[in-house]
Amino acid sequence: MGKYIVKRIVLAAVTIWAVATITFFLMNLVPGGPFLSEKAISPAATAALEAKYGLDKPLSERYFTYISDALHGDFGDSLKQRGRTVMSIITTRFPVSAGLGGRAILLSLCLGIPLGVFAAYKRGTVIDSILSIIATCGMAVPNFVICTLLLYFLGVKLQILPTLGLTTWNSYIMPVAALSAYPTSYIMRLMRSSMLDVLGQDYMRTAKAKGLSQKVSLFKHALRNAILPVVTYVGPMAAYTLTGSFVVEKIFTIPGLGGEFIKAINGRDYTMIMGTTIFLATIMIILNVVVDIVYKIVDPRIKLK
Repeated sequence: MGKYIVKRIVLAAVTIWAVATITFFLMNLVPGGPFLSEKAISPAATAALEAKYGLDKPLSERYFTYISDALHGDFGDSLKQRGRTVMSIITTRFPVSAGLGGRAILLSLCLGIPLGVFAAYKRGTVIDSILSIIATCGMAVPNFVICTLLLYFLGVKLQILPTLGLTTWNSYIMPVAALSAYPTSYIMRLMRSSMLDVLGQDYMRTAKAKGLSQKVSLFKHALRNAILPVVTYVGPMAAYTLTGSFVVEKIFTIPGLGGEFIKAINGRDYTMIMGTTIFLATIMIILNVVVDIVYKIVDPRIKLK
């Protein structure tokens, strides 16, 4: 177990380095520069700005300097928000996005798992068909469409929920619902399929033959094995909720990291784009490592290599 954890940590570190390297060189291959949008800027002023931010140095020197600084948590200064560092912007905005994404993940797990188990328990019935239709619609409809529908009906027509920001507790309802629609639906389908597969195993028939009630065999024996695919999906789900929240944040005017990232792209704020990409990639890679370790804890039979 210890050897596997060390191996996964080393692999994660290499992956983060690869992401940082690819992001850095891709940003420098983009035509133009970060100061092209400045109004009436002279070549001398452009050269002065490039010298200030170190953009006049050779690419290889800038790369090694950037990687060295990034290892210490320094992604440089924002090229557009003068006087602010990239890390200060991230630490200010990311908690908002994480709070929104965390609530969406929790809601997805709390709804998707029991609904998937219930659909498997009621397989072939009208309830199973209704839940399957809901899951299919939740996976097929993009979250920006769900946002629009929620805004129109609950925010404009009925006026029962606020439509902007996260000022009160009920202002979380619409963005969290929109963000959790896809992962909830996916978990429902995943849990139903996995549960049906487990219910057909020999040990489940043996438990039934020994006289165990259906509820005991379902929740004590079947659920633990059926939930393994859901545990595996938690890592990609976290990636979806954090990156998918960018659109939701934009629609609901939420002051999270998504708005800053989109603003950085539109404004060619290269350091902000690189810092945000590397930061989010690091979070996702760490989450995947944690999920792999939890997967082993949930099912000790799994062989780690």
